[in-house]
Amino acid sequence: MSDTFRALRAHKTDAGQEVRFEDLTLDDLGDGDVVVRVDYSTVNFKDGLALTGKSPIIRAWPLVPGIDFAGTVESSGHAEFKPGDRVVLNGWGVGESHNGGYAQKARVKGDWLVKLPDAISTAHAMAIGTAGYTAMLSVLSLERLGVTPDKGEVLVTGAAGGVGSVAIAVLSKLGYQVVASSRRKDTEGDYLRGLGASDVIDAADYQVAGRPLARERWAGAVDAVGSHTLANVLAQTRYGGVVTACGLAQGMDLPASVAPFILRGVTLAGIDSVMRPKADRVEAWSRLARDLDLGKLDAMTSPAALADLPRVGAEIVEGKVRGRIVVDVNA
Repeated sequence: MSDTFRALRAHKTDAGQEVRFEDLTLDDLGDGDVVVRVDYSTVNFKDGLALTGKSPIIRAWPLVPGIDFAGTVESSGHAEFKPGDRVVLNGWGVGESHNGGYAQKARVKGDWLVKLPDAISTAHAMAIGTAGYTAMLSVLSLERLGVTPDKGEVLVTGAAGGVGSVAIAVLSKLGYQVVASSRRKDTEGDYLRGLGASDVIDAADYQVAGRPLARERWAGAVDAVGSHTLANVLAQTRYGGVVTACGLAQGMDLPASVAPFILRGVTLAGIDSVMRPKADRVEAWSRLARDLDLGKLDAMTSPAALADLPRVGAEIVEGKVRGRIVVDVNA
């Protein structure tokens, strides 16, 4: 049996960076007390930025990108894990400063891993990925801050993307009336309604400067877009409502007013998925096993192989990817 395995690795160049398919050994992977035989990874928006070099995501060179993966423990020096355990990893700087999921093996700290619930396969875990796990963290935040299904409509921005797609599926199963905002309203309307959206609105209406306060509509919102979109969502949020913010597809700026916060008591809840405490991760994956319809997950998922990553990375940054991508690193 060969000691080498296939990987996609990014290298720093005079012109910026380039990615290469290479054969690696465990010595190339860095520190960690658990070795995982990777089954699947995925492509999140952050992965697209890393693969294309559009944003300085990668902070160590050379590096295997891929901010999450799912697979089976091959060897372990960590008390919580043993060979044969099915595990998932999201965040912790993996794919940024530590070698990540775009390889057939990974070596990481056991503290970064979560055991997969029995109901979720490694393929489904990466159909969920960091995007879906972040969506579940957003739903949990809405619940904890008092946004219940009887409070009114919940808006999901960037609805056709990974976070948005999973958020719609979960919220609708929990009984919320979900409105989807997408710049692809005409082409993605049927898809979004199939996930559970009761209505689909044009994201273009939110992508320009708006009023500090607008007509109240949303009891809550899951925003993966940022910038003017987030500002306009806040301006339309009802008294006591909650908006979760987890993305910056439109930009990192927030050209908003304090008016929604001090006049309507609106809460803006930031959702970090990278450094989230272990207990929150376990809860999120447990809830995904219970509250995400795997049939809807399959409907939003497309397959890819390791060789497809440069192309898919560019497409997701360009807004051309619907839903979720599952990357079979052994294909």
